[in-house]
Amino acid sequence: MAKLSLFERRRRRVRTALKARAGGRPRLSVHRSGRHIYAQIIDDAEGRTIASASTLKKGAKSIGANVAAASEVGKALAEAARAAGVTSVVFDRGGFLFHGRVKALADAARDGGLEF
Repeated sequence: MAKLSLFERRRRRVRTALKARAGGRPRLSVHRSGRHIYAQIIDDAEGRTIASASTLKKGAKSIGANVAAASEVGKALAEAARAAGVTSVVFDRGGFLFHGRVKALADAARDGGLEF
């Protein structure tokens, strides 16, 4: 087996820990690239996406991959989750460290009414 990158090892470790404590709650998954940030709420039991938001969506106020854009995505995701009837999730940061854009998205989602 090929040696895993540090990012991939971190991503697998985070996902394994989440599955142990999820308790049937949907997962808020975050992905960031150099140009955009994406977030979605996934029901792993059914294997479907409940709500999503990104800087690619039409009507996104902030374009790009900065902290302000991440906050907008977090607010938009919280609104979409409320519309879908989701209030409690587990936060899956993937292999990304919890600071900067990822933290801004999480804080905005919490302010929008999501519990995690």
